[in-house]
Amino acid sequence: MLKIGDFSKLTQISIRMLRYYDEFGLLKPASVDEFTGYRYYSVNQLAVANKISSLKAMGFSLAEIAKIISQHENKAAVLEFLETRRIEALSQLEDAKRRITLIETAAERIRKDEKTMEYSVAIKDFPQMYAASVRKVIPTYNDEGMLWQILMEETKDMNLQFDASCLSMAVFHDDGFKEENVDVEIMMTVKGKYSDTENVKFKTIEPCKAATVIFKGIYNEISEANNAIAAYINDNGYEFKGTMFNIYHVSPAQTNNPDEYVTEVCWPVKEVR
Repeated sequence: MLKIGDFSKLTQISIRMLRYYDEFGLLKPASVDEFTGYRYYSVNQLAVANKISSLKAMGFSLAEIAKIISQHENKAAVLEFLETRRIEALSQLEDAKRRITLIETAAERIRKDEKTMEYSVAIKDFPQMYAASVRKVIPTYNDEGMLWQILMEETKDMNLQFDASCLSMAVFHDDGFKEENVDVEIMMTVKGKYSDTENVKFKTIEPCKAATVIFKGIYNEISEANNAIAAYINDNGYEFKGTMFNIYHVSPAQTNNPDEYVTEVCWPVKEVR
């Protein structure tokens, strides 16, 4: 079972919204502790949560999403819903382009019975590392670039020496996914010793064991990678321990083509058997 905070991070749905989905009857926790009131979700509910997020991104209301999910085995009915939304979206011109793409992609997957991409999960032992770090509360996750800009600006005259691995990482410190005002820390591993600047702090990163998935392409794939990690942890005697982080092997700093991005999603874990 997953705590609501872990489920929130895995699905990238805020804790506030998960509670609202519970009240609406769209996605109820698998169990609620009768003494503490803590909500717990099952790994099987990750797929439902991601489907809700996808349909919501297409512009469907929660009432419509509930109807679609209730008829998920009826392809004709689901396709009818999708086609109706596609026609409505076309009338909204430029603002509707993103939704149209999502709808057409979803419909095509249903017609072809396309299976979800498989992700290879690995358990890795990360050694102790030393890194230049910038941590701030930023408006949204999409604003992470401002942290990298701060790091580059404040260290440009320091002649930083990167270590052999030269990892570029982002750590997400909030307890659950948030829609705004997010606590993000970016880090780049270096060797040698340096003095802190106004915003850049040099720190030792403690070793950890993590379940990881590497994927290529746009960052929207992170939810699917999280699903694979959660299933692996559930099936192989591990549990979450610590704050998730991403390693950017190929990032916007190296290419302008999002299809060439290479990201490693990492969740610290510990064995429980």
